[in-house]
Amino acid sequence: MTTWEMLAVFAAGISAGTINTIVGSGTLITFPVLLATGLPPVTATVSNGLGLIPGSVSGAIGYRAELAGQGRRVLKLAVGALIGGLTGAALLLALPSTAFETIVPILVALALVLVILQPRISKAVQRRREHDGTLARPDGGPLLFVGLMLASVYGGYFTAAQGIIYLSLMGMLLDDTMQRLNAVKNVLAAIVNSVAAIFFLFAAEFDWTAVVLIAVGSAIGGQIGAKVGRRLSPTILRVLIVAVGTVAIVQLLLR
Repeated sequence: MTTWEMLAVFAAGISAGTINTIVGSGTLITFPVLLATGLPPVTATVSNGLGLIPGSVSGAIGYRAELAGQGRRVLKLAVGALIGGLTGAALLLALPSTAFETIVPILVALALVLVILQPRISKAVQRRREHDGTLARPDGGPLLFVGLMLASVYGGYFTAAQGIIYLSLMGMLLDDTMQRLNAVKNVLAAIVNSVAAIFFLFAAEFDWTAVVLIAVGSAIGGQIGAKVGRRLSPTILRVLIVAVGTVAIVQLLLR
């Protein structure tokens, strides 16, 4: 890489770490930059996944106050994220690069619709529970576990917009604030990135220069994202999710 290319990758890492912590889809910033430096698609994907781990961890640490009291929930959902992330990483090396190109924009669009409708859906579910006399399950039940595991398969494969899918699923099935759900999202993303990266270390080629630049940048961005994201109201956070998700869909369709 030239000096300017290295600066561009570093800046992309900071931006990705920030946006991943607040919403998700940071890969849509780093991935095109890595391709522009001349890296092959799979090498760029693997290098990006490795580099974003510190950012995910940094973001999760930044949201540690919102994680209080969610230990059992996170532990259970983490199992599904681990299984899904490892499966997605394996699929990246086994399937052609075009395998997910059709389904990914559809998944992101569906997730955005669910994010928009989440307040109404949550109220309807709450009224139904009050009528039936049942309580919300603190872990979301089997439906959330399976849904997040499938989302993690996609996350291990490409990662772009996985956070949006996580938030849409948890927003429907968990009775909690957006900020606390965002904290869980950051932990799950860190797990998926980490397990996929460990797999890639032994099974795929990557570029160490790109990995280090994105790692340092995303770690800085994770702290920035945590400070900014924690100050956003649920409405503003939801609007930001929809805006970023819409950009993600457009970029995915134009690839």
